[in-house]
Amino acid sequence: MPRSPRAKVLWFARLEYRFHAWREHRARARGLRPSATGFPGYGTEEWVRVLGRVLITPPVKRTSTGEFASLRGWRSFAAVPVGSAKVTVTIEGVPHEIVADRGGVIDAKLPATLPPGWQTVTMTVEGSEPTETRVFIVGTDVRFGVVSDVDDTVMVTALPRPLLAAWNSFVLDEHARQPVPGMAVMLERLSREHPGTPVIYLSTGAWNVAPTLTRFLRRHLFPSGSFLLTDWGPTHDRWFRSGRAHKESNLRRIAAEFPNVKWLLVGDDGQHDDAIYTQFAIDHPDSVAAVAIRRLSPAEAVLAGGRTVVDDHSAADVPWVSESDGAGLLERLEAVGVITRDA
Repeated sequence: MPRSPRAKVLWFARLEYRFHAWREHRARARGLRPSATGFPGYGTEEWVRVLGRVLITPPVKRTSTGEFASLRGWRSFAAVPVGSAKVTVTIEGVPHEIVADRGGVIDAKLPATLPPGWQTVTMTVEGSEPTETRVFIVGTDVRFGVVSDVDDTVMVTALPRPLLAAWNSFVLDEHARQPVPGMAVMLERLSREHPGTPVIYLSTGAWNVAPTLTRFLRRHLFPSGSFLLTDWGPTHDRWFRSGRAHKESNLRRIAAEFPNVKWLLVGDDGQHDDAIYTQFAIDHPDSVAAVAIRRLSPAEAVLAGGRTVVDDHSAADVPWVSESDGAGLLERLEAVGVITRDA
């Protein structure tokens, strides 16, 4: 009897797990040891969501100035994930023992009493040197936040086109990546006008590119924010994880975790952001301040495989704005009162 498609996917997921286990064994045989890499998380004054990954990474050369050399994308995927690793997360001197998932990803909600703003926690695995990561604590008086897509929203990538996506992810030097014009100014303006604003970069990109994304945002003066990325590869019932499901589930989680915050949702019309944000606004109208959709240029739309159909939001209960760049979106958001007009 032939295997069902689901059984085939489950088999491939097991094969991937065995492949990573084999790579881990070879790396340890060469004397390499795992370490925890932290990603920016978030939380409230009562808990934190700590994010990171346990990896065995090859040595990275430094430049003459002491900084890490520029990395091409494929090097971000050369690290070996360590599944089910035991990690100690220390928050203000209090240790918490957690276990990474089968892909080495750390995603834990832990009790903590921290003041609003960026705070530091540490991680360690197998007695390695502690590594620091940051979490943004949202104050109890905060009522506004920003959730932004990354690909073709803040960074020009044309991700849906498979060959170009592979080029951007595995080959292109990080310094060659280009920001969407005006988007950094728009997001920085929002952060400045709403003190204590949490900024969450919600993307279907892999956790492997988180270090590259961090450097890109810093280099182009985007506001610091938390990352919610995903892990590529098969699951028990799919060849690849669903990026749409990843966005939808995290939006629902954010709405539940911050019931008093209204979010500005920022995306583009090259993937499913309009449909995802439409459904979220219907299901959680009290959690949406406005929606800003960046329209791709004709050339970008061709590279991205076309635009998605944008719904008519003229009768929506929340403001919907659309423009081709950050400057245009800034003007639209000023017009609907999300951003105060300059005097």
